[in-house]
Amino acid sequence: MPDVKRTVRIITEQHVIGKDSGVEGYPMRSWNIRIVLVHENTGEDVTANKPPFKIQEEGWGEFDMRIVVTGIDKGGDHELLHDLNFQQERYEAEHKITFKNPKPNLLEKLKESGPVGGEENGVKSKRADDSAKKRKRPEKGVDMEKLADSLQRLGEEDLLQVVEMVHNNKTADTYTKNDVERTKTTNPFAQCAKLTNVLQRANSTSTFIPYPTA
Repeated sequence: MPDVKRTVRIITEQHVIGKDSGVEGYPMRSWNIRIVLVHENTGEDVTANKPPFKIQEEGWGEFDMRIVVTGIDKGGDHELLHDLNFQQERYEAEHKITFKNPKPNLLEKLKESGPVGGEENGVKSKRADDSAKKRKRPEKGVDMEKLADSLQRLGEEDLLQVVEMVHNNKTADTYTKNDVERTKTTNPFAQCAKLTNVLQRANSTSTFIPYPTA
């Protein structure tokens, strides 16, 4: 199962209350923080089980807090840093979290906030990515005339290496033929010419290679 991305929205609300904070210039406030999942398609809040994940406190100071979101069924801990400040009476902050290879129970809950398969949730599966790369791989054509010209320039040892390489790397779509009964000469250039002529006649699915003999 591919990883699943989700957006967590942290909603903060605060207002001044009629209590003395004991610190001049810093009135006492009532504040609360609520944490919800955001539906990946609609952008609406999705209540993450019950009760709503909310804290309610009173105080006069601003500070940074650490919020840990724990996924069910060994879904891991996801740490979020949140700035509690009193600049606005209500403000929101969004954070992206990724559930690595979620187990069945967690996967079912994640479906309530959007799709969970493949690229639909913003994370590509490795298999899909590999398949796409294979499809995009360009097919390289072979210029038989250039190949034939190059083969004629090879020495005897190099020519033998080419033939050996063809034999060692042939696939199910490659056909090779050892034509030694007609090749009696030890002249490497004569063997090269024969190899060249055969390669020029070869189609895209079969290659006939006369193996040179000493």
